[in-house]
Order: sequence, then structure tokens, then C-alpha cells
Amino acid sequence: MTITMYGITTCDTIKKARVWLESHDVPYRFHDYRAEGIEAERLNGWVGKVGWEKLLNKGSTTFRELPQKDKEALDEKTAKALMLAKPTMIKRPVLEVGDRILVGFKAEVYEGAVR
Repeated sequence: MTITMYGITTCDTIKKARVWLESHDVPYRFHDYRAEGIEAERLNGWVGKVGWEKLLNKGSTTFRELPQKDKEALDEKTAKALMLAKPTMIKRPVLEVGDRILVGFKAEVYEGAVR
């Protein structure tokens, strides 16, 4: 089973998730949004599986800095465009485990998904 973690290296939640995976000897590949970006096809697939509302990180600094009118006019199309333009607006981490998508980090969820 292939596991890929998506996020940014400076995120504290990413650090916790990486420590958990490594301490449980779970091999994974890390994809850094800042260095590698995110493809529209992949983002569309995630949105189809978990919904844009779950993926869009409204607590991120990048999102909070948006003009109020942009925040109020959110729909799927707008949210996807924002996440593609600024992937730091995607909640972290996103973990692809085979064909499953996990958003965020909870040890008990990871335990059930990777074992």
C-alpha cells in the first residue's frame, strides 16, 4: 500500500503526523505543497471524496488574509481555485492511503488506516 502525506514542512500538525508514522515504522512519501504545488486533478479527486468544506483550512493565515468579500462568496469552484493558487489553504495533513483520503491528524484514525 502506498502512503503519501501532503502538507508543508513547517506545520506543527505535519510534524506530529510524521513523528507518528515514523515511530510506527510506516513508510510514506512526503509531498511539500510549497515546493511541489498540487495538481488540479488530484485536488478534484480529494474534493470528490471528502468535500471542499473539509479540505479548505479557514483557520490558515493565508485564508484569514483574504478580503472579506472573497470569504463570503465561497462555493466549490471558488474554494478549489483558492486551494490551487495557494495550497497552504488546504488543511494539513492530507494522507493518501491507497485510495482513501484522511484529512487532519488523529493517532487513532491513522492507526486504523495504516495497519
